[in-house]
Amino acid sequence: MKIVLVASEAVPYSKTGGLADVSGALPKALKRIGVDIRVILPRYTGMSFRHGDVVSQANGYQIFNDLAVPFGGGVKYASVYEDWLDDTPFYFIDSPEFFARGYIYGAGDSEVERFGFFSRAALELIKRLGDPPDVIHCNDWQTGLLPAYLNSAYRGDPYFWRTATFFSIHNLAYQGIFNSAMLPHLGLGYDVFEHGLEFHGNANALKSGLYFSTALSTVSRKYAEEIQTPEYGNQLDGLLRWRKNDLIGILNGVDYYEWNPAHDPYLPAHFSLDHPAGKRECKRALLQQYHLPEDLDRPLIAIITRLTTQKGIDLLANAIWRILDTGAMFVMLGSGAQSYEDYFQHVRDSRPDQVGVYFGYNTALAHQIEAGADMYVMPSAYEPCGLNQMYSLKYGTVPIVRGVGGLEDTITNFERTSKQGNGFKFYDYSADRLVEKFYEALMVYDDKSLWHQLQRNGMMADHSWERAAREYLNAYQLVAASKR
Repeated sequence: MKIVLVASEAVPYSKTGGLADVSGALPKALKRIGVDIRVILPRYTGMSFRHGDVVSQANGYQIFNDLAVPFGGGVKYASVYEDWLDDTPFYFIDSPEFFARGYIYGAGDSEVERFGFFSRAALELIKRLGDPPDVIHCNDWQTGLLPAYLNSAYRGDPYFWRTATFFSIHNLAYQGIFNSAMLPHLGLGYDVFEHGLEFHGNANALKSGLYFSTALSTVSRKYAEEIQTPEYGNQLDGLLRWRKNDLIGILNGVDYYEWNPAHDPYLPAHFSLDHPAGKRECKRALLQQYHLPEDLDRPLIAIITRLTTQKGIDLLANAIWRILDTGAMFVMLGSGAQSYEDYFQHVRDSRPDQVGVYFGYNTALAHQIEAGADMYVMPSAYEPCGLNQMYSLKYGTVPIVRGVGGLEDTITNFERTSKQGNGFKFYDYSADRLVEKFYEALMVYDDKSLWHQLQRNGMMADHSWERAAREYLNAYQLVAASKR
């Protein structure tokens, strides 16, 4: 199989969220099982600093500087850089006009122009790289116009006759909606708008990917079901129900080379399923980091998150005082809405012996929190997949989650009688239900033999990218066969 994955971000080069983790880890896992995989990304420049959870660094060496891209009623030229990770080639489209802006994502119609250019440039780059791929794997709205280009401007190009498109939805809420008057500038006609992009009078880049791609996927089985309903479908549920036979859910994986307490370089002590003692030292170090009392027997709850309503921060804000009234300690790492940052700073100032906060992003601290906390809370309003609950399982940190999306697929409520389950799960979007599950977790925490069994259940789970990569390979094979 020859696969080209096209995305707007990938670790370690650029990151704002889970898409970057997938785009960085999946290709390497596919390579390990024998897939001929290449990755195409924008080359963002002007970002030699870290802001929030955005990371960027220089990308490889230039392989040519004359990539001709039909765009904007003429031809624009881009340079292409190449870098290698674990024998996997990553290509970077460099255009100062579109990507030297000091940020990854902005706002407005200019964003669609940027990523429309990127999608068209990716197709031209693919043609420069050699034989046609079996599948082009597109990701989120930033590559949503690529399948539309294949079905219009490149429709008669024999190079792509046997190439299928596979479109992954990482978060349906972000859609790339823009003024339809831009379509001629993007090189797309009215027929494409009428049959694939029209969205309440505007145009929709995500809808383009959903409509024109050969097959669709999303990042958990539960989310694949949810997005076909009005509650979670963001006004695209009708289209997704229409394409339900072409839609699958593949749960994201965890890069256990990076997230493994047995050899994590960020930890003060290592531990594993069979040698768990080091977790206690990680808890001690985390309490010191947040200047909290070194009381290792008090439960320590943690969250690493964007401070948004999607992540259920309003529920946590409502529940936090009742959680703290039990004597538990709480640490936070994240950034987001100023109102939430101010609120949790107030909580910290009110309970300095119980609460620690860090606003921003810190890779080392994220690993230390997963290792040192006893419980990890994810009360999300919706969660396409979620990775932190899977990190938590590996690190013996018990998740408390709301049963949506990938949280539903990965967390099973612990039953004290059968000793089965790996966390605690509630369903109603309610702070009361969150607090109830925390109380339930506390009862198990007080029984150390039960708690250790619960931790072991989680640490035994396999959410590796190798497992996910085989599911993707099977999907690629089916999609390529259907195209042929």
